[in-house]
Amino acid sequence: MQVAVFSAKSYDREFLGAAAKAARHDLTFFEPRLAIETVRLAEGFAAVCAFVNDYLNAEVLERFAEGGTKLLAMRCAGFNNLDLEAAARLGLKVTRVPAYSPHAVAEHAVGLILALNRKIHKAYNRVREGNFALEALLGFDLNGRTVGVVGTGKIGQVVARILQGFGCRVLLYDVYENPACRSLGEYRSLEALLTEADIISLHVPLTPQTHHLINAAAIARMKSGVMLINTSRGALIDTRAVIHALKEQKIGYLGLDVYEEEADLFFEDLSGKVIRDDVFSRLLTFPNVIITGHQAFFTRDALSQIAHVTMESVTAFEQGQPLTYEVTVERVRK
Repeated sequence: MQVAVFSAKSYDREFLGAAAKAARHDLTFFEPRLAIETVRLAEGFAAVCAFVNDYLNAEVLERFAEGGTKLLAMRCAGFNNLDLEAAARLGLKVTRVPAYSPHAVAEHAVGLILALNRKIHKAYNRVREGNFALEALLGFDLNGRTVGVVGTGKIGQVVARILQGFGCRVLLYDVYENPACRSLGEYRSLEALLTEADIISLHVPLTPQTHHLINAAAIARMKSGVMLINTSRGALIDTRAVIHALKEQKIGYLGLDVYEEEADLFFEDLSGKVIRDDVFSRLLTFPNVIITGHQAFFTRDALSQIAHVTMESVTAFEQGQPLTYEVTVERVRK
């Protein structure tokens, strides 16, 4: 089957290419991000493979329909960048990769906790400059600290298990309790978790209900000096409220792998350009903030699984079989 792959990087060519070869699909890779300006490149392709920061509004999807595209295979878990109702109206099938490697994202979240706590990023730069002083590198034991895990799906479950291994007291919050997590921590209301936790790690999807879940009111409930980690979706956090809390020292540590306006920043080399996002630039000025560019998923294991599941969906569509990983308005509302 002919598939157009947008936002294609070298690693997409490697992993998707290998999976497509095994499944006997023909991929055409396009480096540009999918948007109304580039959607014409998809004309004539029965399937399009898109990524988390591609623009998939109604106008783009309508152009898909006009060009003969029938399947949109998202090679990611999230689909908040997609107009799902427009896809349904146009008869466009949508699939995603709901779970690839929860360990990849969970381990990255814990890595941010460790790096922020022990100032590893600062120590690395100091030693390279011949500075072996320990001033301003003081950390704390994770053992005995209270960590709040917001969202107890597969990733949150792994995070809770890892932190339990560190000897942390783990508090859990989710709209729906995960029975597998009950041995890993104590379920609390979100308000209680925010009040009690020394460290808070976010692992919920972005929905209208979770947009700016961490806002000024939520931050006001937190302990002074709290550590906040987000490896889920950028818009879970009201960035301006977080910046204010950093300035007031209410938030003592911030670790981000996602950012609510990341679409024009992440996955690109902008080292030779001026970053025009003043809010993001302000975040970079804080010494107690670590930002990574949406790389939590980026392991060989995860990329292999993403490629395999994506091509599995393409094969099922081509053969007229049920789509195991289909995304529909009805499923989302459930």
